[in-house]
Amino acid sequence: MNYDIIIIGGGIFGVTTAVTLQQRGWHTAVLDPGPLPHPLAASTDISKVVRMEYGADEQYMEMVEAALVGWRQWNEMFGPLFHEIGVTMFTQQPMAPGGFEYESYQMLLKRGHQPERLDADEISRRFPAWKRGAFVDGFYHAQGGYAESGRVVEALLAQAQQLGVAALTGQTAVEIGQEGGRVTAVRTTEGHTFATDHVLVAAGTWTHLLLPALAPVMKSTGHPVFHLKPAQPELFTPPNFAVFTADVARTGWYGFPLHPTEGVVKIANHGIGLRLHPRDDERVVTAQDEQNFRAFLAATFPALANAPIVYTRRCLYCDTLDEHFWIDRHPEITGLTVAAGGSGHGFKFAPILGDLIADAVEARPNPWLPKFRWRTLAAQTTGEEASRHHG
Repeated sequence: MNYDIIIIGGGIFGVTTAVTLQQRGWHTAVLDPGPLPHPLAASTDISKVVRMEYGADEQYMEMVEAALVGWRQWNEMFGPLFHEIGVTMFTQQPMAPGGFEYESYQMLLKRGHQPERLDADEISRRFPAWKRGAFVDGFYHAQGGYAESGRVVEALLAQAQQLGVAALTGQTAVEIGQEGGRVTAVRTTEGHTFATDHVLVAAGTWTHLLLPALAPVMKSTGHPVFHLKPAQPELFTPPNFAVFTADVARTGWYGFPLHPTEGVVKIANHGIGLRLHPRDDERVVTAQDEQNFRAFLAATFPALANAPIVYTRRCLYCDTLDEHFWIDRHPEITGLTVAAGGSGHGFKFAPILGDLIADAVEARPNPWLPKFRWRTLAAQTTGEEASRHHG
């Protein structure tokens, strides 16, 4: 069967685009090794942060403003998978110009939002799980929260199939066939060839394996994730606790309140990570990771200092060198588009990703796409995602 487009990868970039392109009239297929949601995909987990704050980067805040409208609409369609309980962003020193929290706070004010600035006493009063006096400044912003990410992907996959998107699971793309500089097919390690005139590579951290030309500008980095069982769950239940960042650009630590169905507190690190091969390396959380984590807990959330860790994973980011997404048509191969480079901050944009990526596929003008264009990045390029701990 000939498809108008084959989307390689059934994670959040791929499935949102499948829904949009099918709605726009394309005969669309998603090709993935499966099962879907794929257990190793970055988007497969119990929760992802939905936050508006991006330091001084106004475009990302504008994009999240639009995404929040979509999240609320999806709650009406799919049920309450987005929990808008607010976000706390606290610092160990007073907020200052140039810092992630300060610049985010100023940008919120500039765009007409109403974050609530909190000092050390207010932090302790409103959010008693935080160690008294350890964090002295920051803010709470009611617009934001978290999405149950794995369940969101499941809901979108079901919607895609209801719309008629073909799910080609059990198939691992190994080559994109071309003739005369034009895409003709996708070939898989399982020995199948699927004819198509257009391919979207939305393969997350596996993208640069399928397209080695992107290896100089993309890498896979693994970041530790922990699930804890708190002895005092009420301390970690909204409104006593919200999605949080803990001086995140300096420490990398962020996390979530008690999960409503899993009964765990999830905390992870958004930092340098560990350079890994997405196929050949083990994705394990190390003893050093756990030691660092326990030190953070003792200094920040005393009630979790000795809480049992019930689950760990090492989440693999598809990092571009500058940490901005890579969403564009290939400059030389007709019919090839790439949507990757989530760099650990892509999921929150899910409700607008489908239109954004579909506009790239169709070469439609979109004011947000130039930031994510196909580009040349020098090897020494540094990451620009403002909340990330860069060491």
